[in-house]
Amino acid sequence: MQMSRPARGAVRAIFCGALVVFALLLWSTWPVQLGRVAPVVFDEPFWTEADSTLNADELSNIEIYNRASPATVHITSTVLQRNWFLEVYPSESTGSGFLIDAEGRILTNFHVIQGSAELEVSPLTEDDDGNRYKATVLATDPANDLALIQIRPEAPMPFLALGDSDGVKVGQKVLAIGNPFGLEGTLTTGVISSTGRSIQDRSGVLKDLFQTDAAINPGNSGGPLLDSSGNVIGVNTAIYGPSGNIGIGFAMPINRAKALLRFVKGGAQPPQDMGVEGFFLTRRWSRALRLPTTGYLVTDVAKGSAAAEAGLRGASRDIIVGNYRVPWGGDVIIEVDGAAVTDKTSMQQALSLKLAGDRVALRVLRGDAELELTVTLRGRNMGVRL
Repeated sequence: MQMSRPARGAVRAIFCGALVVFALLLWSTWPVQLGRVAPVVFDEPFWTEADSTLNADELSNIEIYNRASPATVHITSTVLQRNWFLEVYPSESTGSGFLIDAEGRILTNFHVIQGSAELEVSPLTEDDDGNRYKATVLATDPANDLALIQIRPEAPMPFLALGDSDGVKVGQKVLAIGNPFGLEGTLTTGVISSTGRSIQDRSGVLKDLFQTDAAINPGNSGGPLLDSSGNVIGVNTAIYGPSGNIGIGFAMPINRAKALLRFVKGGAQPPQDMGVEGFFLTRRWSRALRLPTTGYLVTDVAKGSAAAEAGLRGASRDIIVGNYRVPWGGDVIIEVDGAAVTDKTSMQQALSLKLAGDRVALRVLRGDAELELTVTLRGRNMGVRL
């Protein structure tokens, strides 16, 4: 039996309608159809929530920063310069510093304030209302790139405690705070990479510095280098490279600054460097050079220095040891004031608390003979004490 044409049309219409309804149902329940995402309800999140608990080292960093940053300051130095037409104009440079007492005394680098006609200090405390203070220079120590300045606050200021840099070891944690590129209150962390480093700066050689991989950049100069207890063990001083941090920064040990502070307080004048260049001979080097002991090999003695006056001798020729050319023929210092020279910091530690006029007893190895020499330390050129 055949269906009539109207009946067949009705069946087609019903079938097509059923297809449309089925398609609509499928589209509304399927997660992704035609670029449309249907809402899906989950009882639990399908992502993983991280544990936001801070570890002990992070908590220590935060505590030290909260304690040290209010005592760190931003220093703006205005220097008067001349242009091509000999007209005088002011030029500003910036650096860092840190308070060492509640009365406003601030330790920084000499190169931060050198030649300044005006110094302005901005503390980093959030409750300081953006106060800016005029600062005066109390004393300078260009040989160690150090300076002491002072502001006159109306209320006591937060300050940092000075640690003992003689006990610093390679590998220990350090934190640096300063204002790199004008970014105030920047904290970086790292370790002591080496000690006893010497570098050439614009005015001479800075000796026996700490090397650190804590990021130090332009503007960090004069800021504090802190140990894991928050004590100052160094003054951030220089970087390796002309533009910015490459993981090699240098800091002046804080014990070198204490001589400047004693001078300001009314103590005796700090001493000049003895006037010797050289390096520490490890046991390996001593064996290679057929020496009976370790010590500090003197390679050069400055003319007219205290060491030259005492009779110390530098190298007279070069010798080849393995693949190295070694200055040879100079004295080997094996004792300083009766203490054996056992590592590259021994000389620095023995001389760190000496004053101008003090005598230093040296036992040296010269050829096969041991000699005793006495060096009388001379006064260092210091800035005005107020």
